[in-house]
Amino acid sequence: MLKDTSGQFDQITTICRNLFASKLKDYGPAWRILRIPSLTDQIYIKGERIRSLDLKKECKVNEGIDAEFIGMVNYSIIALIQLQLGVVNQPDITPAKALELYDQHLAETKSLMMRKNHDYGEAWRNMRISSITDIILMKILRIKQIEDNQGVLVASEGIDANYADIINYAVFALIKLLPEITEKDQIPKNQ
Repeated sequence: MLKDTSGQFDQITTICRNLFASKLKDYGPAWRILRIPSLTDQIYIKGERIRSLDLKKECKVNEGIDAEFIGMVNYSIIALIQLQLGVVNQPDITPAKALELYDQHLAETKSLMMRKNHDYGEAWRNMRISSITDIILMKILRIKQIEDNQGVLVASEGIDANYADIINYAVFALIKLLPEITEKDQIPKNQ
């Protein structure tokens, strides 16, 4: 029997959105100044930390890999917003508008996930976290190459599709890492 992927996706992304909303209260939409390569590099750093921790089997910073996957979700949504609106020199939207855009891109990404999940038969459930991490890192390297090529593509998906895939793989990892989540607004203890 297939698990409730849609419901689990919503539970995990509620955690991500709650953190995004909290940081909006603290910092406002200061991220509006970030260029796309800066966001790509931020996601890359998170992916490398996860991979490094997996290989070293030791953590010296008191923050688990679930926080890194949550960061990947949020930074990828920020990147999609930046692709949509363009980069500015000063924050130019309200926190309410930022949340509206966040929700829009999250809904589009979930719709993509549901279509792909149908076609792939939930194969991600049999993947290891390390494999999910490697796929995310590969997608980041693809984005970096597209950026280096000034967005010129011959036969590939664009940057936006890769960011959407990163969101979905990060959510899959979080579903596997945080099976104890049963309420939409529950936040893991180490957040």
